[in-house]
Amino acid sequence: MNIEFVTVQDLIQVKNEILDEIRKLQSGNKAIEKKWLRTRDVIKLLNCSAGTLQNLRINGTIEFTRLGGTLLYSAESITKVLERNKINAN
Repeated sequence: MNIEFVTVQDLIQVKNEILDEIRKLQSGNKAIEKKWLRTRDVIKLLNCSAGTLQNLRINGTIEFTRLGGTLLYSAESITKVLERNKINAN
């Protein structure tokens, strides 16, 4: 019978390897997570009020999708709106 001991260093190494794998998985999912934004995310991104965001929806400036009671905004669409309305400072 062969007995092997696990040291604290071995456990730390395994922990670090697991954490690295989790980070890799999370970074791979960011593109999926950020494809659609919720209202609170867009409000933070644009630094605007809920009323202003509602006006942008009503006048067609910002596209959105309603899924049940949740409003979702395409991150790509928000970026396009920002680019379209960009003012060059000279």
